[in-house]
This record gives sequence, structure tokens and C-alpha cells, in this order.
Amino acid sequence: MSTELKLKAETHEDLTVFSSALQDAILRVGEIHYSAKARAFTLRMSRFRHEAKSKSERVLCGLRFDGVLNVSSKGLRRDEPDALAVLIALTFAPATQVPAGEIHLVFAGGGEILLQVECIDAVLADVSAPRPTKSVPLHPIEGSDS
Repeated sequence: MSTELKLKAETHEDLTVFSSALQDAILRVGEIHYSAKARAFTLRMSRFRHEAKSKSERVLCGLRFDGVLNVSSKGLRRDEPDALAVLIALTFAPATQVPAGEIHLVFAGGGEILLQVECIDAVLADVSAPRPTKSVPLHPIEGSDS
């Protein structure tokens, strides 16, 4: 039985699933690519397998957005390709001309990438076998002192 994720997103709800699967994914800034000619934006990252509840594992994955009209970013050191970034969430804001909109990739420390898209058209796929990790992402409960 395969444990690899292979998902397609075409709706806001699909992107919510992607966001959950990619929370705490680590990537090298040099693994961010945009082709204006192909209108494609791709990332390669190591995602924490939140779905493997009894194990602490990471897996390499690829994320591709098609129909990307423009890309902008803030708070990411694009001049340092080996710099690491941790993905916190993906969100979508529809434009006045649906199905177009903006996809926001939000990173720890305030970094953000904004994709202006014709529509939501994305693929997420694991590309390696899971590997054990000792580092488990911590998410404090809001309002708690611990």
C-alpha cells in the first residue's frame, strides 16, 4: 500500500487540504522557480507527514501551480539560495473576475509569496520515501502559557 500523496487542487477547499499537508514544510529558497513563459510556479520541499500520526517522518515533495500570471515576494532572502524557509499556510483570495485570484504562501518569520493566478490549478506529489526525523513541529495552543 502506497503512502505517497498525489493531490490536485482546483478549488479553495482543495487548497485548504494542501495547506494542511504542507504545514511545516521546509524548503531552500533556491528551490523556488517561476517560468513566466510556461506560467508555472514550482517548489521542492521536505514536508512533515502530519498524516503519519504515530511516526515522525518527512518526505520530499513537489508543488506546482499552473496558470500563474505574476509572482511577488517579501521577507524571503532570494539572494541566498541555500537559505531555509518554513511554509506555514496556503490561502486563496478570489479576484472580482472569478475563477482568478491570489494564492498566498505564508512562511514563518513573516515571509510571503503572492501568486496571481487565472484559476486554482495545482498539483502536490511526494517524490521520495518517508524518512524518520527527530524534529517534530511544535504548535502551541492559543491562550496557553506553555
